[in-house]
Amino acid sequence: MERSMQPVRVDSLLKNFGGLQALMNVSFSVEKGERLVIIGPNGAGKTTLFNVITGEIPPTQGRVYLFEEDVTYMPPHRRTPLGMARTFQITNLFPNLTLHENILLAVLGMNPQKLKMHQPVSSCKDIVAKTERLIEEWDLQDFKYTLVRNLSYGAQRQVEVIMALASEAKILLLDEPTSGLSPAETGTLTSMIINLDPNVTLLIIEHDMDVAFQLAHNMIVLHQGEVITEGPPEKIKVNPRVKEIYLGE
Repeated sequence: MERSMQPVRVDSLLKNFGGLQALMNVSFSVEKGERLVIIGPNGAGKTTLFNVITGEIPPTQGRVYLFEEDVTYMPPHRRTPLGMARTFQITNLFPNLTLHENILLAVLGMNPQKLKMHQPVSSCKDIVAKTERLIEEWDLQDFKYTLVRNLSYGAQRQVEVIMALASEAKILLLDEPTSGLSPAETGTLTSMIINLDPNVTLLIIEHDMDVAFQLAHNMIVLHQGEVITEGPPEKIKVNPRVKEIYLGE
């Protein structure tokens, strides 16, 4: 049965690192298919928030829910079958494997065939077919057998998103997806994100304001671990405190 509840809800999150309060009373929810972009200056708590949502670190207080299931202290590998996937600020790929092999491993990761240690992956026709379909869907056939370390950084970013999608993610968290990209690469990746399945819920940390406003249905502004304001892009653009804190105006 398809889940119809809110994909993500966080309630009164607090995260302390010793005497440093990285998150303070952060609460919000995200609807199915929503594109929520989280912005804020360096040190605002954005990546810490992602780490709590994905289970990389536990909160000091507060709760995290995926499809209304309390996952606050559930490890990351148990959140993946619930439909959550994530990319990181720095690409997290297998550089000495080809593009095809990277995506194949991502597809295999969610398939029971991964437990059959003595069966070659090439004999699993459904896994190979899904890998080929993902590569074709995102028009990367020309780089199919290229080692990932030899791909441009922009292409590596695309591969990372595809690998996240290979898990049949219903919730995709993108941490600074355009960081380090050229303007052309940024345009390509932004278009890719815009064209993702509209049923996939996206949480995006983004430093490029043009990209952030282009992608967002709604936005949250973090500052010193607190939610300063939230709402649609047109509201965020004219908010005087956002201009002062984030845009330096």
